[in-house]
Amino acid sequence: MNRRTETRLLQIVVAIACLVPVITGAEGILRGAAMLGGMPRPVPADVDSHFRYLSGIFFVVGLAFVSCIGGIERKGARFRLLGAMVVVGGLSRLLSLLTVGTPSAGHRFGLLMELVVVPLLMLWQIRVARRA
Repeated sequence: MNRRTETRLLQIVVAIACLVPVITGAEGILRGAAMLGGMPRPVPADVDSHFRYLSGIFFVVGLAFVSCIGGIERKGARFRLLGAMVVVGGLSRLLSLLTVGTPSAGHRFGLLMELVVVPLLMLWQIRVARRA
């Protein structure tokens, strides 16, 4: 695969992956912790406040990844910082899985994105940057 094609493919995959934090973050901002289902009604104010706060951060992380798409081969430092944030979040989610129990399917999907997909995208971005 030539350099230009590989770069374009990485950009497309990153754009698709960005949909997860942007859409999920926006939903969490708008709906709060109630979006999880199974929460007590009404959701405790501190839980909802913290959930919406973290959803806002998640949303902005998605937008920050979007900002890496154009010229992705030159945005390695930003891409790695964002990726590190996601991986640490995934490790935190893994700690929850090990200490509290297995979360719902949506959160298991998040774990896969955070500990498998994002690290692979980080490695791919490094490869594209080196080839550029």
